[in-house]
Amino acid sequence: MGRVFWAVFRRDLAIAGRQRGVLVHQLLFFVLVVALFPLGTNTDQAVLLAVAPAVLWMGVLLSVLLSLNGLFQTDHEDGTLAQYLLSSEPLAVIALAKMIAHWLASGALFVVAGPVLMLMLGVPLDVLPVMMLTLGLGTPTLVFIGAIAAALTLRLPRAGLLLGLLVFPLYVPVLIFGSGVIRGAIVGLPYAGAVYVMAALCVLAITLGPWAIAAALRIGFDA
Repeated sequence: MGRVFWAVFRRDLAIAGRQRGVLVHQLLFFVLVVALFPLGTNTDQAVLLAVAPAVLWMGVLLSVLLSLNGLFQTDHEDGTLAQYLLSSEPLAVIALAKMIAHWLASGALFVVAGPVLMLMLGVPLDVLPVMMLTLGLGTPTLVFIGAIAAALTLRLPRAGLLLGLLVFPLYVPVLIFGSGVIRGAIVGLPYAGAVYVMAALCVLAITLGPWAIAAALRIGFDA
């Protein structure tokens, strides 16, 4: 089981490394969503600082959603997914390896780029560690939840719109608590409770998500 996990993990990381254009496109989309917001609004610094957490998380949410369509599509087209489904190895372990590799290749970029963009919006330096913590907890949750919807809609025509409709309501708690933590840190309000909720969501996503993804892949592949 461990050998299969590491084999899939290394394979997906290597594929992501060869597809740098996709990663750059996703990162640029995130940067543009956040960086262009101040240019499109004629607001003062106080208002800009108040909406900065929501702008950050909306950029993350949309960028993660942008990458979901191709999450299993390549494996489906080249027959790798069929081999995974026919394998005697637990599909949940394979799904876990794929999701961790996907997060390291794309989701981790938001943890690094987010603080730089928030400095452009006037967020204080002492808030940046809290912001990185929320991004580190929230982005894996978004990836695992999105992967379930991507697996369910794998073989459906024009699945992009349906994927968005399925995922957006499930992303709302991460958006609310992630923005709330950063906003609380900016204005000096307690935010530990929201961090605990985000940590619980992350743990649930990582522990239960692979099993849900495995079941969704079987349903989606048989559809």
